[in-house]
Amino acid sequence: MIFGNIRNLKDYLCMEDGVFECFNYAKRNDLCACENGSHEIDGKRLFVNIVEYETTDAGKRFWEAHRAYLDVHLMLEGREQIDLNFIQNMSVKEYVPKDDFLPMEGAKNGSVILGPGDFLVCYPSDAPDGGCGREAGADQEGYIQGADLVQIWFRSGTPITDCGNGWNIL
Repeated sequence: MIFGNIRNLKDYLCMEDGVFECFNYAKRNDLCACENGSHEIDGKRLFVNIVEYETTDAGKRFWEAHRAYLDVHLMLEGREQIDLNFIQNMSVKEYVPKDDFLPMEGAKNGSVILGPGDFLVCYPSDAPDGGCGREAGADQEGYIQGADLVQIWFRSGTPITDCGNGWNIL
């Protein structure tokens, strides 16, 4: 997994070209104006899910991974804690191929908090649990504000073989 901010994309030149394609799409389009739901960018190869929700306790969320797609989380507004682990550390359930959904159970290994412009790229071996709302030191009602999150899914068919990708970095 890769955690960063879109202002520093030049530091991540070894990411797959498709990931940069996701960020360039986000730059060229007002994703905050899009309705919630799934929107195709390039058929089933590249699409965006616009989601908006209130964050909650980690126990009310679920762990998931994807085998066919890279899961690119880009925070537009608000803040969200995403708990993390690797699938080899989890109790993996039955994979649902038509939804590219691999549910699992387990404990977190770490967390990141995404703010506006932050991104998290999750690969097939990564297990994110998003929508978690409590920050360390928060009071009983101290939830992170509701998230306006973009998930851009890129179907990755080839491994990284060349870091000289030639993309126009934001």
